Order: sequence, then C-alpha cells, then structure tokens
Amino acid sequence: MRVRGGLAALTVAALASGCAQSTGPSRPRAHPAPGREPLLAPPARALDAYANRLHASAVARAAAAHRWGLARTPLAAPPPPAKKPRITTRKGFEVDNHVEDGLPLVFTTVPTDDKVVFLTVDDGAEKDPAFLRMMTELKIPYTAFLSDFLVKEDYGYFERMRRAGVGLNNHTLHHPYLPALSYAAQKREICGMQDVITRRYGNRPTLFRPPFGNYNRATLRIAKSCGITHVPLWNAEVFVDRWEYREVDQDIHPGDIVLTHFRGKEQWKGTMPDMIRRFLNRVTAEGYAVARLEDYL
Repeated sequence: MRVRGGLAALTVAALASGCAQSTGPSRPRAHPAPGREPLLAPPARALDAYANRLHASAVARAAAAHRWGLARTPLAAPPPPAKKPRITTRKGFEVDNHVEDGLPLVFTTVPTDDKVVFLTVDDGAEKDPAFLRMMTELKIPYTAFLSDFLVKEDYGYFERMRRAGVGLNNHTLHHPYLPALSYAAQKREICGMQDVITRRYGNRPTLFRPPFGNYNRATLRIAKSCGITHVPLWNAEVFVDRWEYREVDQDIHPGDIVLTHFRGKEQWKGTMPDMIRRFLNRVTAEGYAVARLEDYL
C-alpha cells in the first residue's frame, strides 16, 4: 500500500509539473493558441467570482437607475486616493492668524484630478424614506450636516442613514447666524451639537459647516476646541428645479463640493428624489462620478 501510494503521488506530481516523459520518440510539445492558455484553478475561480460580482453590481445599479427614472446609470467613483490631497483654506476665506493658530481648513473644492464631485446635504428638515432607499439602491455616497432642532424629531431616520455608511456631521444645534452670537453662545451651538452626535450616533465629527456659510475667528477657534479639523463649504448648490454656482463660469469642476438640503414639497417644487434625479442626470451627463468627501480628507 505504501509503494502504490508513493507511486501514485509521484505520478500526480509529475503530471502537475508538466515533467511526465513519453517512452517513445520525442515529439515537439503542442502549445495552446495565443489567448487560450489554461489558467490555474484558484486564480481562475477568484477572477471569475470577481467578474461576476462586478457584473451583478452593474446590473443592479442599472436596474435602480431605471427604477428611479434616471436618464442613464450613474458613474462609479474611483477608489479613494492612497495619498490624500493637500487641503488648504481657500484664499479670501481666512480669518486673522488662521494658519498661525492652526484653525480648521475652510474650502469649497477638493484639489483632485479625479472627475468627481461631492454631495452634501444640510440641516435635516425633511425625512423622506424614499430618499434613503434611492441613495442606497443607487449606491450614491453623500455627507450630512445636521442641526439638532430638526434631527431630534426623528433621530432614528438619521441612524438608518448612518448604518448605510453616511457621515453625520455638525451644523449647530439651532442653525443660527453665528457671527452675531457671543463666544459662549457660539460654543453652546457648536460644541453642543458635537455632544449630541457623539451621544446619539457614537462618533465625534471632525467636519463642521456653519449655517449659511457664515463664521468669524471665534467660530473657528471654538470648532477647533471641539475636535473639528475641516470646514467644508460648497462651490455649487442644487435645488429641485435649478442649480446655483459660486464660480463666474457657472459650471461644475473636478472636486467641487455640492450643497443641497433636506427639503420636500412644502418648501420645494418637488421631492428629494426629484432633486437627486436632477443632480445625477447633470453630473453623469458631464462625465462626473459622485465620491465620498471623507475619503479625500
């Protein structure tokens, strides 16, 4: 039994290594035609499984695009950059001693060659379950900036958002015009919202957006003291019926941060899915994908 087993093992090894010899006259070995070379089984299975996953994902995404009435399937974002872009405060958006004091960076666009834009949604007034389904089915990333006086009406809605991978960030407790407030009042608004998000959702934000995009030096000093590192503003804003732009060319650009709001028919001429449809149809038609802002910071 040991002899037969050993011979069998040697035979299998010889065949597997391509070293088995014929006892007859030597003949030239036949090679497969180019492109027909056999693959080893494990890599072939892995590649096949990966291709099947990609195909299934593309099919599901196309089906979701059709279901939600999009003109075409949204483009998939590239992988997050291994080396993060160097973010700096936008010229004209600084406060006194901004750099010297290491205050949070204020920016409207992420410097990148990737043809991507970043969708951000503010405040939390509208809590449309169709919006959550749409974004999940289409696999569109976005970042939320929340105000507690609106969010507290339904903390669970934003917990579902968090579980779907959405970053929940600081937009103050009550959405005031911060430069008009005292230092202590600003601190209650900013650091208080940090505490709410930490307590409710288990993470302490590093991103903060001041209401209306207005701030002063005290705002940024307080934000820094509460753990904020970045203050993303926006370079374009999308509504259900129009776009608005910061730049004079009235266009979108690689790395632009796009603002919209949690709004429904009571404030807009349509729903949040209507707004997302307008947003995606525009960016997709111009060859842009939607990427996750946090992946670039």
